[in-house]
Amino acid sequence: MSSTVTKLCVLISGNGSNLQAIIDAIAAGRLNAVVSGVISNRPNAYGLERAADAGIEAICLDHTDFDDRASYDAALRAQIEAFGADCVVLAGFMRILTPEFVDAFAGKLVNIHPSLLPKYKGLHTHQRAIDNGDEEHGVSVHFVTPELDGGPVIIQCRVPVFEDDVASDLAERVQEQERRIYPLVLGWFSAGRLSMRDNKAILDEQELPETGYANE
Repeated sequence: MSSTVTKLCVLISGNGSNLQAIIDAIAAGRLNAVVSGVISNRPNAYGLERAADAGIEAICLDHTDFDDRASYDAALRAQIEAFGADCVVLAGFMRILTPEFVDAFAGKLVNIHPSLLPKYKGLHTHQRAIDNGDEEHGVSVHFVTPELDGGPVIIQCRVPVFEDDVASDLAERVQEQERRIYPLVLGWFSAGRLSMRDNKAILDEQELPETGYANE
């Protein structure tokens, strides 16, 4: 168990609702961490205002200012390191990261994805679940590896899909669970309970199954 306060760097592209959930969990004493910095690739991301309101240093690294993905990721890496981050938290960061970037933060880079991985990697997950007639959908928190949405799952949470659902209904149901489980996972990491070894998620020295912790 670790008593050291973990420094989080949160990467966003939009609204920042999961960032807010993390900020709230820290303020409530449920997460022994501090957000040392927030980075957005989009200048109009509302999450930047959330960070500013919480007194957190926040910057925009606009990807359109860079010639290619590699140069952007190099600048992103430098900024994360300047924040002194112990853990890099992808919270709606809509960028595909280069393998070099991912490898630089191996075991310290986590993402939340709105599906029950390995189903529905990529975008438009809620509509795809509806179109396929799924009876359940959900969200996964996972370590990031060079494979898109392919890193080891840490935890999943399932939600029902109702017959008259549209994508926005399902998104709201999933996002409610996202805000609950992301601070939980970061709490495990901050306490020294969670790690990645040999491309497996390890919690309390036990290898988690492919569907993660407490999957129902």
